[in-house]
Amino acid sequence: MFRRTVRLSLSLVMLMVATLAGVVATAGTAHADGCYTWSRTLSQGATGADVTQLQIRVAGYPGSGGVLAIDGDYGPATAAAVKRFQSAYGLGADGIAAADTFTKLYALQDDDCTPIHFTYSELNDCNSTWAGGAVSAATAKSNALRTMWKLDAMRHALGDQPITVTSGFRSHACNDAVGGAASSRHLYGDAADLGAGPHSLCKLAQQARSHGFNGILGPGYPGHGDHTHLDHRASRFWSASSCGI
Repeated sequence: MFRRTVRLSLSLVMLMVATLAGVVATAGTAHADGCYTWSRTLSQGATGADVTQLQIRVAGYPGSGGVLAIDGDYGPATAAAVKRFQSAYGLGADGIAAADTFTKLYALQDDDCTPIHFTYSELNDCNSTWAGGAVSAATAKSNALRTMWKLDAMRHALGDQPITVTSGFRSHACNDAVGGAASSRHLYGDAADLGAGPHSLCKLAQQARSHGFNGILGPGYPGHGDHTHLDHRASRFWSASSCGI
């Protein structure tokens, strides 16, 4: 009887250890990501590089007319953007970035940190190095990544239908070749021209007002009858008179 009890106890201990090991392994797999992995819950008052990474991904949810600062400081504006992101994907909208929010972000991003619906090549058909513009290649590529996350928020708000990017980053040579303005935001990598598709150019321009773009140019603005232009310029300039903007 004693031996049977000992064996039973040992069996239970081994089962508990195996179960615990499985839980740990599963948790590690579930929370690791090829691009970036958050290691703590984030809420108002938090600061750091992990906040910056979160802000890049929710910058497309600042609210109508808003622009979310990417500054590594989890303030009220970041909390509000997180709430809008959570609501958009059916999560509990408490403004706190925890496991459920991160899991959704992991599902939305590829291993190179781009949102799954957009690629670096879509934002740069000029060259493969991102060099030759108004800023360093690294800055231009970083700016393009931020543009993609805002476009992804737009895409989701528009029913998850494709958005076609017709022009993104341009070097000075590429910009000159297409007759771009000398001060074009394309030289900074933070601009995207969109073509019509499932949505009209006006619909794209109108929707962009809620996704953190300071620059919106579209039909009715000279030279923009065939595309809608979005960018991250320092101050707001919206002009698409044919679209009521």
